[in-house]
Amino acid sequence: MRDGGGPAEALRLDGQAFVAAKTMAAGREIRLNRIFARDGRTVIAALDHGIAGIAPLEGLQRPESLLPALIAAGVDAIIVAPGLVRGFAGLFGKAGLIVRVDCGPTAHTGQWCEARPALTAEDAVRLGADAVIAMGIVGTENEAASLQSLAALAAECERWGIALAAEMLPGGFAAKEVTPAQVASAARIGADLGADFVKVSYSGSIDSFREVVSNCYRPVVVLGGSKQPPKALVSTARDVVKAGAKGMAVGRNIWQSADPGGIAAALVEAIHG
Repeated sequence: MRDGGGPAEALRLDGQAFVAAKTMAAGREIRLNRIFARDGRTVIAALDHGIAGIAPLEGLQRPESLLPALIAAGVDAIIVAPGLVRGFAGLFGKAGLIVRVDCGPTAHTGQWCEARPALTAEDAVRLGADAVIAMGIVGTENEAASLQSLAALAAECERWGIALAAEMLPGGFAAKEVTPAQVASAARIGADLGADFVKVSYSGSIDSFREVVSNCYRPVVVLGGSKQPPKALVSTARDVVKAGAKGMAVGRNIWQSADPGGIAAALVEAIHG
């Protein structure tokens, strides 16, 4: 008989692989439940802008004050750069932790299409993350490399039982106008590449965004976008929920405001009701 055993040994190894796969799937589900509330929706505070060299950082300059305010406001999850996790690990409370793993270009060069995952899913697990987030560039230069990197990251997340959020950017950061059809296509690409949920821009109306959501079988979260008045932001939050989105991920509209906790609490009310 050859070394390594016969059919019985093969069945034992297959059984071990099955148990490992089930364990990883359970781990991912548990982590997603820390990001999405019982109603299936989420309010995510995005605090990862420092890694991109974006200025002024304003409220982000003082994470020790900002994080407790957001936790008290009831945000469901927080997107952060790896260094912020290490520096302020005790301040995240029970919020879901989403770690930005891609980097490279910054606002100093503006070459956003060069962004690639630099941390691994294993690195994120070691940091205590519930999910990782990375960009997927669609319809512009370096599209293939960006999407191939995202697919590889999805496979890695599958192995480690951690969730993947795909931030899909049709036309990249330089796009002046994006059509609802482009947003819908980008969202579907992110889902098909293996993301557990996708983050995309709002298409501008409830009806058009319903098409985005119906085209994507994974939860869709809307990014907060450029600075806008608080009333307009909260109104958008209500609209995206009516369209079927599962929440919002908001950055500068929270931490550039005079009252980050108040804005976050208003979004929690609008999303969760």
